[in-house]
Amino acid sequence: MSISPEIEKRITLLQEKYEAMGQDMVSYLDGLLYADFLTYWDYIHLDTLLSLQNPKTPFPDEEIFIMYHQVTELYFKMALHECRQITQSQNLRADFFTTRIKRINRYFESLTQSFAIMVDGMEKEQFLQFRMSLLPSSGFQSGQYRQIEIYATDFINLVAKDKREELANASFEAQFEYIYWKFGATELSTGKKTLTLKQFEKKYARSFIELAKSSTLTNFNALLLHLQQQQQSTPALEDELRKLDANVNINWPLAHYKSAVRYLNREPDEIKATGGTNWQKYLPPRFQKLIFFPSLWTDEEKEHWGKGWVEDALGY
Repeated sequence: MSISPEIEKRITLLQEKYEAMGQDMVSYLDGLLYADFLTYWDYIHLDTLLSLQNPKTPFPDEEIFIMYHQVTELYFKMALHECRQITQSQNLRADFFTTRIKRINRYFESLTQSFAIMVDGMEKEQFLQFRMSLLPSSGFQSGQYRQIEIYATDFINLVAKDKREELANASFEAQFEYIYWKFGATELSTGKKTLTLKQFEKKYARSFIELAKSSTLTNFNALLLHLQQQQQSTPALEDELRKLDANVNINWPLAHYKSAVRYLNREPDEIKATGGTNWQKYLPPRFQKLIFFPSLWTDEEKEHWGKGWVEDALGY
């Protein structure tokens, strides 16, 4: 059988490639000759993926709970993939920045829209029973979500709102002591750290602080301000960043709040099922006023941050 010009050309290119690397092309061709064809299930490690659900109780809906949280973490990983592309880009352009923020917005929009799986997809009584077997673990302990926040904005913007002015020039370590989410994992009765928070800090505190330090000049807000100073920002970029602020700091926590109201809003079991965390004050967006890009919002919008969304979604 004759060799077509297209195949001959590619063989020549391959030979040049392997010679440049000091490699024997024939050995690589032998490897290709004996290798099996790739399958879908091997490529995505399907059997391994489907084996990662290990319920702790006999309640069927616990498996839904596990799978949804695993899906969520995969979306967070995709978002972090975009975060690193943005922050590591040399000579960042507004169009590149915009495209990657659009991707992150799609991920969070998909997550928020799919949260009905958590709100309506489990029997309440099953949840309240199997949830007690999972203490003190909590979705609060998602390290990837906290990394997304750190990539998105100046670290001071993640500090509890009543401490931001006081700690504006403090060290990252000092600011971390008052980061907003810590106040969602304190015991209601004593104000002490819950075991949930202690575990979380032990695993992630050092890496969070190091990421904040390394992102001082490359977090999204810093990059936005740099582009604005260079007159290289665009309305499209700023629009996507506003959407990101709303998606991450209003719509996503509000979806969690609606779920918590459905499943945990009863005394005294609500306190037990969350390890004593203060979700009523932690989740509503208007209480935290967490804003990644303050320069993109008016004073009135910041003053009423999240209020309209909460009233519309929850009916009050």
